[in-house]
Amino acid sequence: MSRLNTLILGIGNTLLSDEGIGLHVLSTLQRKHPLIDGVEYIDGGTLSFTLAGWIEQADRLIVLDAAEFHQPPGTIRCLHNEEMDRFLGLPKRSVHEVSLLDLVDIARLAGHLPEQRTLVGIQAEKIDWGENPSPAVAAAIPAAVETIEELLRDWGHLVPARQMPDQQPIQEEAAL
Repeated sequence: MSRLNTLILGIGNTLLSDEGIGLHVLSTLQRKHPLIDGVEYIDGGTLSFTLAGWIEQADRLIVLDAAEFHQPPGTIRCLHNEEMDRFLGLPKRSVHEVSLLDLVDIARLAGHLPEQRTLVGIQAEKIDWGENPSPAVAAAIPAAVETIEELLRDWGHLVPARQMPDQQPIQEEAAL
């Protein structure tokens, strides 16, 4: 595996409503910008130690995930570098208890921690069976994509400003 410039890692479980928001944002971003020079998209699902190698190979890392910020549902926060690291070390750092911290620590111990790293976290409203995020969290997807586009531009990537031709909002499941 050659050295990557920027890795965008979406994580979560799309069977648990808002828990899958990182993957919904990743999918939307990837449809909007299928090819950005120097950017690799990875669906990390519910995480695995096999992702450590991808993280170690990246110069820059963007993680997309649901997070507990004690804010209104759909709130987006970006945590950069050491701020991200501190947040990952907190109890209940994420609404799923898979350890992104372990993956970051593996990269740090190997001496290959991405120099720049950002967690783009979105406050969840509900974690329950369902394939779609709640309305407030789904409504945050376009703003999260814009946040990532701006971050990529700040990091020197050429991100075209084009609209997705097939943009369709995610609908909340009908009540059973």
